[in-house]
Amino acid sequence: MTNWTTVSSLATAGGTLVLALATFASVRSANRSARATERALLAGIRPVLAPSRVEDPAEDVSFVDDHRVQLKGGHAHVDATDEAIYLAMALRNVGTGIAVLDRWEIYDERARGELERGATASFRRLTRDIYIAAGDVGFWQGAMRDTSDPLFEPIRAAIDGHQAMTVDLLYGDHEGGQRTVSRFALLPEGDDGWVVSVSRHWNLDRSDPR
Repeated sequence: MTNWTTVSSLATAGGTLVLALATFASVRSANRSARATERALLAGIRPVLAPSRVEDPAEDVSFVDDHRVQLKGGHAHVDATDEAIYLAMALRNVGTGIAVLDRWEIYDERARGELERGATASFRRLTRDIYIAAGDVGFWQGAMRDTSDPLFEPIRAAIDGHQAMTVDLLYGDHEGGQRTVSRFALLPEGDDGWVVSVSRHWNLDRSDPR
């Protein structure tokens, strides 16, 4: 004889399992859709910095001690005195969001494969935020005024010797996210000029593509 109570319980259990599986699939699909939407929104405000073009207009850059320079497109300004080292790079934001420049570090050599990125906590903080609009040109500037800084003399020697150097630049979007470190090279040009190139970008707030 058929036990209808058992059949009913099994049918209820089966229906519940089907409903659970459908709910699970729906939640997974919704999560994937939400992640895709989030990525699309972030891509819309993601900054990416690169050297500006040589045909871009020059930028007027001034430091707090009235040291001034006109920075040509695609070039860098590098100057050293007994009291200070002045650095600047002409940049272009090739991304789709505003770039907010925050910190930087410099090395007295051109980065090769063996030169790893330093800890961002030890980067030098800019005295003010610098903004570069999406698709527009701008600049980065930094100065070293502490002559007891362990890097002061090596950097000044590299400048005096007209040797290549490396700048790691930390920036993010205007929401404070999507932090990125871009590595730039300051390369000698002619007798006393310097040009800028970029070699690598590190993503700090999401999985890095490499």
